[in-house]
Amino acid sequence: MRNSCNFTLYYSLFVTFMIMFVVVNSQLTSDFYAKTCPNVLKVVRKEVQNAIKMRMAASLLRLHFHDCFVNGCDGSLLLDGNSTTMIDNIKKVVEDECSGVVSCADILAVAAGDFVLLSGGPTWKVRLGRRDGLVGKQDLMLCT
Repeated sequence: MRNSCNFTLYYSLFVTFMIMFVVVNSQLTSDFYAKTCPNVLKVVRKEVQNAIKMRMAASLLRLHFHDCFVNGCDGSLLLDGNSTTMIDNIKKVVEDECSGVVSCADILAVAAGDFVLLSGGPTWKVRLGRRDGLVGKQDLMLCT
């Protein structure tokens, strides 16, 4: 009887996880900004190329990793108000193109993918539609 309960519990947890994965994964699409900000990918690519020239692009990949590592990819690590990172420069250019549309979390994801590609690495379709977090908690960061 006990093994049957454990199996049922684990099976239920597995099914729940898979449903959550499919639902969360299905909300992101590679053409999320096709109508609201159609040039966002070109704008970010140009800025990443500038960052590579200034030898700062590796920090974009690191920022994306840290953003996604703690509470999921929500851009919350950029909430400190400090405008010294390359991503802040990219965000400003994107805002000039289409104000209030593209999330910082998506900009980080696109910039990281562009950096990998432009550095000779593989390419992949970046799924978009992330929402920025409203709270950044530095005490949750494991590495700074």
